[in-house]
Amino acid sequence: MDVTEVQVITSTGFTTWLRGPGLEIVLLVLGAVLFSRFTTFVRDRVTRKIDAGFRSSDALVRTEAAKHRHALAQVITGVVLAIVYVLITMEVLRRLGFAVTGLIAPAAVLGAALGFGAQRIVQDILAGFFLITERQYGFGDVVRIAVAGAAGNAEGTVEDVTLRITTLRNADGEVITVPNGQIVKVTNLSKDWARAAIDVPVSAGADITSVNEILHEVGRKAYQDARLEPLLLDEPTVMGVEDLAVDQMNIRMVARTLPGKQFEVGRELRVRVAAALRQEGISAAT
Repeated sequence: MDVTEVQVITSTGFTTWLRGPGLEIVLLVLGAVLFSRFTTFVRDRVTRKIDAGFRSSDALVRTEAAKHRHALAQVITGVVLAIVYVLITMEVLRRLGFAVTGLIAPAAVLGAALGFGAQRIVQDILAGFFLITERQYGFGDVVRIAVAGAAGNAEGTVEDVTLRITTLRNADGEVITVPNGQIVKVTNLSKDWARAAIDVPVSAGADITSVNEILHEVGRKAYQDARLEPLLLDEPTVMGVEDLAVDQMNIRMVARTLPGKQFEVGRELRVRVAAALRQEGISAAT
């Protein structure tokens, strides 16, 4: 058999492989790409529909169900795509001539070795699973997260939740990425309802009864205000003296608000309280 005959046989075998397993590999990869595009399209369509439903409604805040569905759509998409990629990779290897069953033992050894180095990733994924299933927070929630090993807390609005990480955007516009496995404590500032607490410092010699009456009147007018009333769940109340010192005392006023609206309500009430005290000739303690 001369060189020409060998080349013809090799060329014929390669052409046969291209028409068989080679074509199957191309179709598998193409199918995976199309499925990924389709899944991402469906996820984006679902999340846009959730967002559009919120914007077109009269609701001032997202419902807990909408927050959970938004986060769940992103997580399910990631899990489905990961499973599809693994299955497609195994099929491609099989068509390339690798015995997938023969790779089980080496893969187990490699998995055990990687497991020691990937403990944090596994921890992140497990923590993310429980964060989502327990509905601790969702897309759009305002949260304060205590992170293991960090000096301060991470606080901001939840922009993305996956099984591995949580992405926040704080008041300064900075994006904060927190691995789920490093979350020690979560304070959800916008779940179901929130509370705005205003401490009013006045001189220790001020008439407590008079100050309380002024604060009650501020709360009553705020609840009747057309702009503030939709944000309040009930009329703000005066709790009384919260702190007492030699030269000043703090009188606390609280208001139950819609989720995430406590900051806006708190700022507005402070302005109204300051103006009312100044009008009655009572100055805040310094």
